[in-house]
Amino acid sequence: MTELIGLDRRDLLKTGLSITAAAYSPLGAQQRESIRIGFVGTGGRGTSLLRNLLKLDGVRVNALCDINEANLARAQKLVADAGQPKPEGYSKSETDWRNLCERKDLDIVFNATPWQWHTPIAVAAMKAGKDTATEVPAALTVDECWELVETSEKTGRHCAMLENDCYYREVLMILTMIRAGVLGEPLMAEAGYLHDLRTVKFNTVPHGEPWRLEPTIKRNGNLYPTHPMGPMAWWLDINRGDRMTYLVSMSSRHAAMKEFAIREFGPNDWRSKTDYALGDVNVTLIRTEEGKTITLWFNTNSPRVKEHLLRIQGTKGIFNSMMDRVFVEGRSNRGEGENWRGRHDWEESAEYRRQYDSKLWKNMEEQARGAGHSGVDYMQLYRLVKNLREGRPPDIDVYDAAAWSVLSPLSEVSVAGRSKPVDIPDFTRGKWKLRAPVDPDAIV
Repeated sequence: MTELIGLDRRDLLKTGLSITAAAYSPLGAQQRESIRIGFVGTGGRGTSLLRNLLKLDGVRVNALCDINEANLARAQKLVADAGQPKPEGYSKSETDWRNLCERKDLDIVFNATPWQWHTPIAVAAMKAGKDTATEVPAALTVDECWELVETSEKTGRHCAMLENDCYYREVLMILTMIRAGVLGEPLMAEAGYLHDLRTVKFNTVPHGEPWRLEPTIKRNGNLYPTHPMGPMAWWLDINRGDRMTYLVSMSSRHAAMKEFAIREFGPNDWRSKTDYALGDVNVTLIRTEEGKTITLWFNTNSPRVKEHLLRIQGTKGIFNSMMDRVFVEGRSNRGEGENWRGRHDWEESAEYRRQYDSKLWKNMEEQARGAGHSGVDYMQLYRLVKNLREGRPPDIDVYDAAAWSVLSPLSEVSVAGRSKPVDIPDFTRGKWKLRAPVDPDAIV
């Protein structure tokens, strides 16, 4: 009943809050020569982000926080080696980030901590008058999602989510094709987070992430929806002309984690005797206000090759990333004469990639070369810093952070209820009807 408590409370307040929501206009719209940064979480992911931030113009890192003093010292050295003064470090306790957030010499607080800290740190930063940028997911519960939205609206501070998948070259190419009308009106999108993380969860490899194991033991649903959801939200104008209304979700039984544990650690090890709640494969179906459908896949338990599944179907054609093929009606047809009979054939995507390549990648490919995840880690930070320096809102704002993150707890409710439909909150409170769709030509 958690989701009903969260939703009913907001429904009761909806009328009173609508005035606040309509008046919401984030502060910090002034142009800035440089962005003063505080950074919380300097482990593997945080260090990678910090390296990319230090490559950007107009960035000054003034403070760092991590409970692990070795990680903190390494990050301080990175900043100093980049020619900046050694930033002050915070490592006295798990909540020393609160002191970092209260500093007067910060414009934004970045957050690359384990999931459970994302919302508390983001909220503290905004209440202290700072913008914030959090790793994914931005929140773990429905109430946390509302807390982010309401805090951002009340304080006027930006709450950006670091969803790097939105900046893949292929994702922006598809968005450019959609805006050009190549695929017609998009009606269905499908994507997934399909990645074998067994060794990462069990911490049997360098740079393991053992904190990922607890959710696998306790939760069952789509635990990591924002990577596939981000690109599809841009393609389908979610929060910008359309919104997600409800979902249904179903998980297979769990098997692969236990089999792996028995094989690797022996049958008497606690990991082999543990019952893992998370089903090996989860699929979540979503319908939008405008009648579009979304399919989200999630699988981090099974032996598999990592897939970057992206599929978009429009009224004039389809793009399939796994096949690297496109079909556009009237352009991709190959039959002729009496043997035609309406035959459909796929086209290779190479020509479309040349014709609809995004301006961002044309302009910034060299700068992003060598950055994590095929360059998108650099691209997302470049765009965020550029927007803040120029007084513009982030590409991925608090409404996106909430809408994409809330799919995880709602999928759990659906799975637990025999795949019952679960309503998805409208965090924009109706503003989705007025917000402009994402323009790929403006992402430069």
